[in-house]
Amino acid sequence: MDEVTVVGLDLAKRIFHLHGARQDGSVGPRKKLLRGQLLPFLAKVPRCVVAMEVCATAHFWARQIDALGHEVRSVRRKSRQVAAIALANKMARSL
Repeated sequence: MDEVTVVGLDLAKRIFHLHGARQDGSVGPRKKLLRGQLLPFLAKVPRCVVAMEVCATAHFWARQIDALGHEVRSVRRKSRQVAAIALANKMARSL
């Protein structure tokens, strides 16, 4: 994930999905991590923007990720961007 400038983070109870995007808009690497693997993995990633959907645990994770030096952005669920990403992810997982 060296060249990634934005990481989309899908929060869950146990498994977290990360989706990278490069500066030119192309799709970057995707990862599926367990809860204990998330922060050590993000500590190794160069500083970037980490975007996540607002939910009950988003503030906790935002503070943890911000402490690693990343810029954290929270996105509302009703946002068109989140809806498009969620739809694309569901379609990609079903293939």
